[in-house]
Amino acid sequence: MAPRRPRSAGAFPKAVEHPATKPAESGELYAALDLGTNSCRMLIARPKGDQFQVVDSFSKAVQLGQGLEASGRLSRSSMARTVQALQICRRKIETHGVKRMRLVATEACRRAGNARDFIRYVRRETGLPLEIIPAEEEARLAVISCAPLVSRQAEQVLIVDIGGGSTELVWIDVAGVEPCERARAIMRISEGLSQPEGTVPGARVVDWISVPLGVATLKDHFADVEDDAARFALMSWYFEEKLANFSTYSCGAPREGFQIIGTSGTVTTVAACHLGLRRYDRTRVDGLTMSSSQIDTVIRSFLSLGPEGRRADPRIGRDRHTLIMSGAAILQALMRVWPTDAMSVADRGLREGLLYAQMAADGVLEEMGPI
Repeated sequence: MAPRRPRSAGAFPKAVEHPATKPAESGELYAALDLGTNSCRMLIARPKGDQFQVVDSFSKAVQLGQGLEASGRLSRSSMARTVQALQICRRKIETHGVKRMRLVATEACRRAGNARDFIRYVRRETGLPLEIIPAEEEARLAVISCAPLVSRQAEQVLIVDIGGGSTELVWIDVAGVEPCERARAIMRISEGLSQPEGTVPGARVVDWISVPLGVATLKDHFADVEDDAARFALMSWYFEEKLANFSTYSCGAPREGFQIIGTSGTVTTVAACHLGLRRYDRTRVDGLTMSSSQIDTVIRSFLSLGPEGRRADPRIGRDRHTLIMSGAAILQALMRVWPTDAMSVADRGLREGLLYAQMAADGVLEEMGPI
């Protein structure tokens, strides 16, 4: 029996379209760019009712953080690759006449000793106003983007964003909110995550953490372990150790009314493989619910392939085959730690959060109060 697709609650963004370039229609365009440790990704969209329509997009694996673990700095070759990708983004922004944009960099730039020099280099070469955002804002924006997938039955929600250089986890209590308003209440988290109880109407952030390990950095930590299965096990347990300061890790959570929402290339790749998709289909992946056993089955199939098999597997893709097992190790640790047998899959994240926040601040999304 196919997993049931969760329904969105309330009048606010539903499924977001990610098509190829579309002809321009009326309405101001917005851009959102996410420059992470491994990838550079951008969306250009216009508000459309209570959601938005993507008219153009860009994604490229630039490996900005390559060598960062060893040197503490962004390398010249990594910066050059990234600037080439950003030049393409700049041309798309200019072609569409985008005026409202937010272009952000995350963990690699937060950690690199020469990050400010890199930001100036980007501005000089592309003219783009790239900014480095703190981990808390990255986590908040991921929460906003995933809010439409919150189940009406969920009283405790854990949103997990597995990135290239870090993994953000946010635990939210919505038990006191009417079921039909729970997703909307989460979407209105705006002033930040570290707040006293009661400052965010309805939704309360119990705890949040940014673990400085993502698919690229975790892989680099264990690059010297030759045995594939041993490396996977070590990565998973090592990641779990980093959760010790996350308060909900030690106190646990009730099984009833608990929902995990996972957003990342790892989660969507696992979901697509579970569905047996020959070609990725966002409409089938975003909002899917996977059981723990289904996730484990896919991860075991990745392990059985070995490094060469994963490289040749078209389901995983050339840009992800070296990173899929570190991402799977994080995913396995999360499903091992918390009392749930299911995860909701989100093909959405920082870029969507940036778009929602900009459009809501401008009051251009229908039936949606300010975020």
